[in-house]
Amino acid sequence: MERRFVLFLVLSFGILLSSSWLMQKLHPPKPGKEKEVAAQKADAKDAKKDAAKKDGAAAKKDGAKDGVKPAAEKPAPEKTPKSDKPAQTPPAIKAAPEPELPEQWVTLGSADPDKPYRMLVTLTSKGAALARIELNSPLYCDIDHRNGYLGHIVMASCPGGKGCPVQVVGPGTPAAEADLRPGDVLKSVGDIPVSDEESLEASLKKTKPKQKVDLVIERDGKPLTLQATLRRRPLEVIKPEGEDPLSMLLALQQFDDAKIADVEKLRKEQWDAEDKDKKDETKEEAARTKDARYLALNRLELAGMKLRTVNWKIVPTDEKDAVRFRCTLPEKQLEITKTYRLVRVPGESQLDANYPAYDLLFDIEIRNVGKESHKVAYRLDGPNGLPLEGKWYASKVSRNWGGAGLRDFVISFGGGTPGMIGPSSITDGKDLTVRADTPPDKLMTFIGVDAQYFSAVLMPQRAEGDASLWFEELMPIRVGRVDPKRPNLTNTSCRLVSTVKELKPDETISHKFKLFAGPKKPSVLEPYHLGELVYFGWPIFAWVAVPLTHILHFFFAICGNYGLAIILLTILVRGCMFPLSLKQAAGAQKMQILQPEIKKLQEKHKNNAEARTKAQQELFRKHNYNPLSGCLPIFIQMPVFMGLYRSLMVAIELRDAPLLGSSIRWCSNLAAPDMLYDWSGYMPDWFNAGVGIFALGPYFNLLPLLTIGLFIVQQKMFMPPAVDEQTRMQQKMMQYMMIFMGLMFFKVASGLCIYFIASSLWGLAERRFLPKTAPAAAGGPPQTRADVKAAAREQAAREQAAKSKKK
Repeated sequence: MERRFVLFLVLSFGILLSSSWLMQKLHPPKPGKEKEVAAQKADAKDAKKDAAKKDGAAAKKDGAKDGVKPAAEKPAPEKTPKSDKPAQTPPAIKAAPEPELPEQWVTLGSADPDKPYRMLVTLTSKGAALARIELNSPLYCDIDHRNGYLGHIVMASCPGGKGCPVQVVGPGTPAAEADLRPGDVLKSVGDIPVSDEESLEASLKKTKPKQKVDLVIERDGKPLTLQATLRRRPLEVIKPEGEDPLSMLLALQQFDDAKIADVEKLRKEQWDAEDKDKKDETKEEAARTKDARYLALNRLELAGMKLRTVNWKIVPTDEKDAVRFRCTLPEKQLEITKTYRLVRVPGESQLDANYPAYDLLFDIEIRNVGKESHKVAYRLDGPNGLPLEGKWYASKVSRNWGGAGLRDFVISFGGGTPGMIGPSSITDGKDLTVRADTPPDKLMTFIGVDAQYFSAVLMPQRAEGDASLWFEELMPIRVGRVDPKRPNLTNTSCRLVSTVKELKPDETISHKFKLFAGPKKPSVLEPYHLGELVYFGWPIFAWVAVPLTHILHFFFAICGNYGLAIILLTILVRGCMFPLSLKQAAGAQKMQILQPEIKKLQEKHKNNAEARTKAQQELFRKHNYNPLSGCLPIFIQMPVFMGLYRSLMVAIELRDAPLLGSSIRWCSNLAAPDMLYDWSGYMPDWFNAGVGIFALGPYFNLLPLLTIGLFIVQQKMFMPPAVDEQTRMQQKMMQYMMIFMGLMFFKVASGLCIYFIASSLWGLAERRFLPKTAPAAAGGPPQTRADVKAAAREQAAREQAAKSKKK
């Protein structure tokens, strides 16, 4: 039976192959037929072919990376009319990058803070893009310092199974100090084998800063073991994020009559036609389709161009600390150059942490290398991938009513107050483009992305006296997908569309920029004229938060710890409020003693609310008691509370400031919850995400519970006993409110909890050690409890004597 089945298969394949060979012999394909068939498959609709040819491009299928299909091929040579004239020599231009050019990575600067740089910059030849910026100052490290840092030695996926090839080694990183080199094959980190990028990351997650690990590598076919001392991970102002495009990608917006806008229109028409043929789809499917289409439109290029994805050629340059990329377009007779230059810190300013070296100089040149004029405009996408620190608890102050995200679009004209747009508004799909009707005296000053403690903004560097309009459109964009539950976490960027310029032969469009990528520290921002990026909110908040921040810095200069500085601030505030606290304590004691009298009045006038109120007011005047006196200290502390809250949200000095020491994980960041215990492994994802009041996040926090516990103790100690059912119900409601406050406080900054704990302990000490006073007779001074008891005994004796006389 098996033999017959095998014989059947052999005969069947033989018949199919023979039939295919015979049909090719009898009906050979016409020349160019295969190309026509391929072109037909690339077109989504036959009705769009004429429009696609007219525009010089046709849309690819939905979700394609480049957004448009290659340009139509030129007619075959044999169809070209013959001529007796000798063929003309085409204009001499540089060769275009070969498609098989490998991707290359280069670095500028160093991760070593002792070197004359403030950052380590990693660039890639793919799109001549900016991949990563890491700050080397120990003041600006990643807040998650549980794992050791070796250096980002792999920038793209590496084949698995035979180790992980080292692609780039940044100067000053632990990898460079261990003599790891590009081209080495990393076999293992310590005892953990490494086969691909994921296993490399997993191996580093089991390490800690200052730990020494053995790196088993293969170099030139020979095994070798290196030793690296890991460090704490530096802060990455810009970094790759998933499949999102990298930063500083460039494309041509227009070339002669071909415009990306026309390609976008064609693509939308194609999608509209596809939607008519679609069956019903769920909301989730519609959202995913809309998201994919938005990203596809964002990455469109003109037909035949792949400036965003092709590998540019690295051109040698004599400049120090500079990298130059070049891409030539022979068919368009254009040569495009992108140059990155890193600012170096002079030797005499090496110890000045505020020296303005947190910027990268960036130049664009588009040169016409042909013999004909062309209309040219470009589009430039700015920086993206800014930090998402504390995404489950962090909040950012916004300048607009639409709310803030953790990565807001920011733009300023004429050096004025910047405008800000949050990610939630960007993801709505509304047209937020700023047109070119800006007056010359209000030219764009900077544009970019603003995070909570760091910013990355582009600043045009114009020649003196240049008031020309560089850009026709300026807009926020998103480069990543949207999480419907957390749109404020969306990866955003900015886009600059240049004005159209007619380039004559050998003319150049040359625009220079300065990319600031650094901390939002006033002393650092001031030389760049970016001080407006530090925003505490409405002026009423800034009036309190700014001086409060200066006071904290003063106390920090004395004690060297911001946790102690907050405690000293609490002592200063409560000390200034001591006279008010004394009156509050005396008022509370009066209220306790007056409770029996108030109860009598309530029973006497239980059917007449107006008379009861007048009687209580008369009783309060008789004993010189103000019911609102207890609220005054609370109202005075409210601005301090709000100012400290804003300082923790804005002042970068409080970010990553530990309570006990950087080597202790608990309460290692006063601007974040104390994070005593990681319970994420036992909690559902929605709970760990921290979205909503009942989603408490991935950590158990101790300080908020201590704060609420002290609030409850104060409430029981200071609140007078209930005299009726209504008062008793109010006190129960206050206890339930404390539980609600516990949920609200669970994700607040630990620095704020320290303030409340210190203030509560101060209040308890005041009530414990202040003398107990009681109200005197009407118009008299306050008396001690002993005086009150003596007067009561005397009054009882007089009453007893009067009764004896009557008898």
